[in-house]
Amino acid sequence: MKNYFLGIDVSKGYSDFVLLNEKKQTVLESFQLDDTFEGHNKLFKILSEFFTQQPDTKIFAAVESTGGYENNWYHLLHKYQGQLNLSVARLNPYGVNYNSKADLKRIKTDAISARSIAEYLISHPEKVSYQTEDYFASLRRQWTFIKMLTKQKVQLLNQLESLLYVANTEILYHCRNKVNLWTLKLLKQYPTAKHLAKARVSTISKIPYITEALAQELINKAKQSVASETDDTMAEILTATVTQILSLRKTICLQVKKLQSNCNLPEVALLKSFPGIADYSAVGLLIEIGSVERFSSVKKLACFFGVHPVFSQSGDKISGYRMSKRGRKEPRQILFNVARFAIVHNPLIKEIYIDHLKKGMSKMAAIGAIMHKILRIVYGILKNNAPFNPEIDRENRLRNLNQKKDELIVVNKVLEPTDCKAPVSRRQLKKRKE
Repeated sequence: MKNYFLGIDVSKGYSDFVLLNEKKQTVLESFQLDDTFEGHNKLFKILSEFFTQQPDTKIFAAVESTGGYENNWYHLLHKYQGQLNLSVARLNPYGVNYNSKADLKRIKTDAISARSIAEYLISHPEKVSYQTEDYFASLRRQWTFIKMLTKQKVQLLNQLESLLYVANTEILYHCRNKVNLWTLKLLKQYPTAKHLAKARVSTISKIPYITEALAQELINKAKQSVASETDDTMAEILTATVTQILSLRKTICLQVKKLQSNCNLPEVALLKSFPGIADYSAVGLLIEIGSVERFSSVKKLACFFGVHPVFSQSGDKISGYRMSKRGRKEPRQILFNVARFAIVHNPLIKEIYIDHLKKGMSKMAAIGAIMHKILRIVYGILKNNAPFNPEIDRENRLRNLNQKKDELIVVNKVLEPTDCKAPVSRRQLKKRKE
């Protein structure tokens, strides 16, 4: 059976296609199709004619992740799998880009990008995962929607803070850590200091969590406010901003509840056995990891999340161990929140965290080490399909410690140059004299 490789470069509204053989020779010249019903039918016709001419063949197709524009083509090729002998994969653009740079390509067009995708399939088959079904498609869409709403809420909260500084300055004292619900309800009724100064204690104290003493304090401060903009236009802007924030809060809570009710996957139940991982975090980790079989070892998963330690040395420059932070930041944000919660509520993680602090680690460095530890535990849970058991982890740590003590490590030290007359830097010369 002959294998052929279809590279698809997706753009908004259309895509470029090119078909190569195993020797990276062009079989079908680059062609362009629109992301429409007619374009999809034309692609099926082209592929059907090719399989008719080449019956004993298989096509491996791939698209890059482009923020959702590739989904129509990706699902279309999935449908074709029942009629045509082909497999489809979704690729990380990071790997395709660097593979193209390694080939020293200086010109970049849509057609060349499609060819680069096909060449990546040929050069790195071990890094491509062909999946027949995406079990987390609906959860991923809902998860992305919640993240988008949260980002919008944060933007509006930042805007609210700048507006309050000139319209109701004294309220900012109660928003130092976060904007509470009672603050938003108060601002919706009395947006500026001018409006708040005319309010009644009995009316304000009806808002939950506002006592009569706090209501009197707010009114007195509003009467002596230094706010410079208290006109009706500013009041309308503040009211509209607060209304939008309250609406987003309500929508986010509703979507999170729906997400928790829809995530009835067995993997979610396994991850929730770890104290520190709830429904929201479990779904986020599963969406980022996908299938754990994609990673042959926990080290590769750590590299994917960007939490593995790196050390660099070049000439006289030496930098210590630090977290690599390679890749997307969203997975590390999930791990960071899980680590902070687990340090308080998970005895095993709290014990490891305290040990790191006793060794002289800073708090943030210790949290980074905890993030790496939690990711290794998550990998073990999903790989072994077993709930979290702290005793297993303690036994593994003790066994590894004993092995290090029993092993006799012989290091063949490379002889370092000691010629002090060599044209080296002053730092290197000092090291050689020592």
